[in-house]
Amino acid sequence: MNFPTRTLTLAIALASGAASAALTPEEIKQLGTTLTPWGATKAGNADGTIPEYKGGIEPPASYDPKKPNFRPDPFANEKPLFSISAENMAKFEDKLSAGAKEMLKKYPGYRIDVYPTHRTAKYPKYVLDNTLKNAASCKLADNLLQLSGTCFGGVPFPIPKTGSEVMWNRTMKYDQFAYYSPSQTSTLVDRSGRRVETGAFAYWQTFPAMNPARTEPIKADEMLEYGRIDWTGPARKAGEKLVMHDSVDMLNVGRRAWSYLPGQRRVKLSPDVAYDTPSPAGGGVGTVDDTQVFYGAQDRYDYKLVGKKEMFIPYNTFRLHDEKQCGTDQVFTPNHLNPDCVRWELHRVWVVEATLKPGARHVYPKRTFYWDEDIPAVGMADNYDDAGKIYRVTQTHYYPFYETTGHNTHEFVVHDLTNGSYVRQAYTPAGGGMMEVTPAAEAKPASFYESSALSRAGVR
Repeated sequence: MNFPTRTLTLAIALASGAASAALTPEEIKQLGTTLTPWGATKAGNADGTIPEYKGGIEPPASYDPKKPNFRPDPFANEKPLFSISAENMAKFEDKLSAGAKEMLKKYPGYRIDVYPTHRTAKYPKYVLDNTLKNAASCKLADNLLQLSGTCFGGVPFPIPKTGSEVMWNRTMKYDQFAYYSPSQTSTLVDRSGRRVETGAFAYWQTFPAMNPARTEPIKADEMLEYGRIDWTGPARKAGEKLVMHDSVDMLNVGRRAWSYLPGQRRVKLSPDVAYDTPSPAGGGVGTVDDTQVFYGAQDRYDYKLVGKKEMFIPYNTFRLHDEKQCGTDQVFTPNHLNPDCVRWELHRVWVVEATLKPGARHVYPKRTFYWDEDIPAVGMADNYDDAGKIYRVTQTHYYPFYETTGHNTHEFVVHDLTNGSYVRQAYTPAGGGMMEVTPAAEAKPASFYESSALSRAGVR
């Protein structure tokens, strides 16, 4: 890998540190000048294939604010700059992940269509202000599993110096304060190309630290995230409900989850909705923490910051959400999504290697994460098996919002390279459309996510 000398030196010196290193005043002054307010390199690259950041996306003229979840593709008229296949991938090897190269070699019909790069990230002012505060005061405790110092709802470590800091940026990522997805769907495509709906559900999420009205710092033991799923399908799961509480404190509190089973009419604690438990909507493909590339506590791995590099990643995936071009019958092809529907771009990413801690258990003993410098939750992962071979490849399918600042990073795909199957989780309402942003005033209260709320709302 060819990394900038400064980045590589920084990674080697600090990757194994037991606590996060404080930024110097000179480093903090880079934010908003040579770096974006959240810490990405503001300038483009030397050959112009990555542009300078100039403020993010603006809604195109064809966008109708009365239909906020229908977001037209501003890049619909662009054509691929080039396509990468097994035949020519050696030419682009330094910008491809190991997982992408393995898929190109394994599947004859797989290709990567590379389009012009657009840096569409956009954050609200309060998140940028909080990020600047974090640069001077947010730290990690010695175990790297707790925030310490004074941290606010923004990017906690805009100039990360360790792998754990990059992973915390993903954990604390800003998409929105609250979401509502009335129709989230998980679809499995097995090795023969047969399509199976493995999950259909309504989905709510609230991130208390990202409340725009909030002014106080994050407490060490408060809730980081509330989530709730109300299953509507398949028939065997219809009527089930699940709530999850993720704490800022990954060490002493971690994740707690409760499920409602309509056949028993009772709520039970679900301690297995974490780590490498098979995903309840994955149909046997993917773990719980494969969700959104990585979702959950960090305590089972040691994280090494390899550095920052330019790589091709799925980005600005408007076409993938266009029912006319990439509806259900078009998008799902054997072994992988239809390459015609997936847009790839060249972006700078943070590369983090995760190695299972001695004595810890996980189906993936090694993982490599690639996180976008502009949006810490956009990226990919290569997940390895005990033999050191790539077992599964995960990718996000991001698009920006128009009705407000922020990003949808919740949709993803998991490819199982051992059997040729894959599963995609996406927002697929009847008649098309995309994920809905919940106005702050309409965000669900904490009581909506309590276990007692499940039994009150339960139905047979």
